[in-house]
Amino acid sequence: MQNTNSTSLKRFGWLVLIYNLFVIVFGAYVRATGSGAGCGSHWPLCNGVVIPQNPAIETIVEFTHRITSGFTVLLIAILIIWVWRRSQKGSPVRVSVALAGFFIITESLIGAGLVLFELVAHNDSMARAFSMMAHLVNTFLLIASIGITSFWLSFGVPQTAPKDNQARLLSLLGAGGMLFLGASGAVTALGDTLFPVGSLAEGLQQDFATTAHILLRLRVFHPVIAILVGGFLIGFSIWLRRRYPWNPVKQLGNWLIFLIGLQWGLGLLNLALLAPVWLQLVHLLVTTLIWLSLVGLCVFAWVPLEFPSGISHNPIHDTINQSSARESSQMEI
Repeated sequence: MQNTNSTSLKRFGWLVLIYNLFVIVFGAYVRATGSGAGCGSHWPLCNGVVIPQNPAIETIVEFTHRITSGFTVLLIAILIIWVWRRSQKGSPVRVSVALAGFFIITESLIGAGLVLFELVAHNDSMARAFSMMAHLVNTFLLIASIGITSFWLSFGVPQTAPKDNQARLLSLLGAGGMLFLGASGAVTALGDTLFPVGSLAEGLQQDFATTAHILLRLRVFHPVIAILVGGFLIGFSIWLRRRYPWNPVKQLGNWLIFLIGLQWGLGLLNLALLAPVWLQLVHLLVTTLIWLSLVGLCVFAWVPLEFPSGISHNPIHDTINQSSARESSQMEI
């Protein structure tokens, strides 16, 4: 397998991924607080100026989100250049980091479109619903590309791939189901923001009313989708662990199952508490972690059989073991 030996590059890749998690959650905060129109219908300017003067709270929130998103573009650009200089021509890590570059461009374009076409704040059109779904799917593909890039940088790039078509098919079905679940969650979150209620009974009555807005009708399906997709992912992780009894697969599988159980609990809490903003943010963060865990698990359905054994002998793990040994010796002294 190919291996990039720059520890700094490996750490930078994971830093970019973690920073993007922050940007994703902050973007949800912008939507949940109705601050998306804080800069008016101007982009990239804010209310027609570079730096807003005497801004309202909504403007501060939206402007801050634009700054953090712009910094993401810079970080990914640095990652692309760095990876290109360190990796060999034709390496899969170049493909994954190039995809990250592509998806950050489409991410920016979607964000600009939301502002320019005024698909923010209290807009309850289907155009906004489809835009939110596209935004979520693109975001997931972006962080998947960054995550896979970081994975390759840390553990090396396999030279060949197994022909386990069954594992590949199930991994693709799981990924597709997760993207569909995320898209339905985006619509549900939008409905919670646009049509707040005072009680659970009022919310149920609102959802099933004959005159209910289409966004309310759509959000009814989200819990069902969450149970079906979550159940499939749990089954897939158990099946893959038995098929490939490697420690990394077991660990990721256990982590995925735990997160899905946690998310089901958060979903019930979300209903009981009527979707407060803080809980919406936690819910999205856990969803994103489930997606990343699934992406990591799916990697093992596409790599050669000898690849996982190399992870346990990776320099990163050797460094961790050496540090643990030194700490133990110091404690004994």
